[in-house]
Amino acid sequence: MGEESLRKRKGGDTGEEDGESIQSQEPQTMNLQKEAKPFLFPFPSLCVGLISGICMIVGTIIGSGIFVSPKSVLANVGAVGPCLTTWAACGILATLGALCFAELGTMITKSGGEYPYLMEAFGPIPAFLFSWTSLIVTKPSSFAIICLSFAEYASAPFYPGCNPPQVVIKCLAAAAIVIITLVNSLSVKLGSYLQNFLTVAKMIIVTIIVVSGIVLLAQGKTENFKDSFKDSTISVSSIGLAFYNGLWAYDGWNQLNYITEELKNPYRNLPLSIIIGIPLVTVCYVLINISYFTVMTSTELLQSQAVAVTFGDRVLYPASWIVPLFVVFSTIGSANGTCFTAGRLVYVAGREGHMLKVLSYISIKRLTPAPAIIFYGAIAIIYIIPGDINTLINYFSFAVWIFYGLTVLALIVMRFTRKELQRPIRVPIVIPVIVMLVSVLLVLAPIISAPELAYLYCVLFILSGLIIYVLFVHFKFDWAQKISEPITMHLQMLLEVVPAEEVTE
Repeated sequence: MGEESLRKRKGGDTGEEDGESIQSQEPQTMNLQKEAKPFLFPFPSLCVGLISGICMIVGTIIGSGIFVSPKSVLANVGAVGPCLTTWAACGILATLGALCFAELGTMITKSGGEYPYLMEAFGPIPAFLFSWTSLIVTKPSSFAIICLSFAEYASAPFYPGCNPPQVVIKCLAAAAIVIITLVNSLSVKLGSYLQNFLTVAKMIIVTIIVVSGIVLLAQGKTENFKDSFKDSTISVSSIGLAFYNGLWAYDGWNQLNYITEELKNPYRNLPLSIIIGIPLVTVCYVLINISYFTVMTSTELLQSQAVAVTFGDRVLYPASWIVPLFVVFSTIGSANGTCFTAGRLVYVAGREGHMLKVLSYISIKRLTPAPAIIFYGAIAIIYIIPGDINTLINYFSFAVWIFYGLTVLALIVMRFTRKELQRPIRVPIVIPVIVMLVSVLLVLAPIISAPELAYLYCVLFILSGLIIYVLFVHFKFDWAQKISEPITMHLQMLLEVVPAEEVTE
């Protein structure tokens, strides 16, 4: 069955949506999107509104980070006071960065996160390097970190008093990746509904921990906060690494920019979701860390295998099983949100010709970017094999903040080079300047103070994308096309996918 026959089946197999066929809705959708979007985004009318947008931000950010990173942040700064200050500062930085992305997202209403913004400001090469790095390193490693954290918490109750075997953790993490990949490949709405449910579940455990901490503080459990800046180990390197781990817990603040084309009324809901969602997460994170320190000293927290589980054992016994259960929900929710949005980046890069064309194809039955999501899940499983969480976080943060800074620079550049673009949201220029300067410090601080070859390897890998771009995107050698075409055809028949339809201008 070839591509043409799959195209013919598309209209009949997609099913009904709110009593009307997808085909009958298509002309109206095309008219609405013709001015702002060069492609008809082919996923179902998900219409992510304000509540779902907030759930996407909160649900993606609050995941494994707050249950893994407290140890790493504390280990780098050495005391309770600098630790809490770092968590609050990371939240402020994430909010400022998200406001910059809100201006970009309402100015260039295309999905794919940083990719279309870099393309518009600097051209195809920086955009390709971003997609190359994101699809091979940052996004899959993020997915792997979250699922490894899930596996640690899911297996911890079965191995009391000792660390779970690595083979168990990695097998559980791989199983989680497979399940989440399948869910998001089968249905856009199922992935969205699962995200909303898991967001509610994680807010339950956040509320339990925060309320427990407030009660303990009211009872006078404040001894761990005395001389809170004593014995701190503050240096450029330690602050940089502490921010890496703290910002990892906030990663996801830009997730709505990956699904801009699926947002309902993005000019209103994108900034509102950010303004409500990220400060809410910041308050929760600071209160959760305060709760941890009400029952654990700095030394005890650093020695804990699973910080939230230790907190539950000391505060909620005999109902301590609630904590690992809901932490599992939380990490799965974060992994699901990451998968949901990252698949859109693969799709957008594929439709621009910067990745294999089959990655931009859409399932004719499910209307999901199934090849992109499956590719993303497969790469994430590879990262699980040698996966050490703290190492992955450091190199992930180093790479991702290079492109965060470059994207915010794109916003500044387009203020002068693309004045004709409409900006429904316009942030004061000082905000992107601050975010860009902080991103430069975050990238340079670990290299200057504690240089490691791994950072050099990371930069070399990013630059190696130039070779791929020249060979396969710029010149498009015939031999590469001859190899990729039969692979694309067979994958198209196997997965029953077709190219997305373009909107005729």
